Amino acid sequence: MTLEILTPDKKLYSGEVYGVQLPGITGLFEVLDKHAPMVSALKKGQVKILKDAKNAELYQIQSGFVEVLNNRVTVLVEGATIV
Repeated sequence: MTLEILTPDKKLYSGEVYGVQLPGITGLFEVLDKHAPMVSALKKGQVKILKDAKNAELYQIQSGFVEVLNNRVTVLVEGATIV
């Protein structure tokens, strides 16, 4: 599955991933390969990128949105930093 994390200023991340954990406004959720299409609002928190079964990368994000469509996850946020 392809993941992109975008801010108004730049593209922070782009690549193939195993999955991603996101801070939804009603709680944490995870998107894995071939997830059903969806759009969700995100609150301030951590995004955990699961590069494979053993390796992960963390980003601290501001509020934003995520779109899942055709095995592609696009995260649009106001700001983000690598943790």
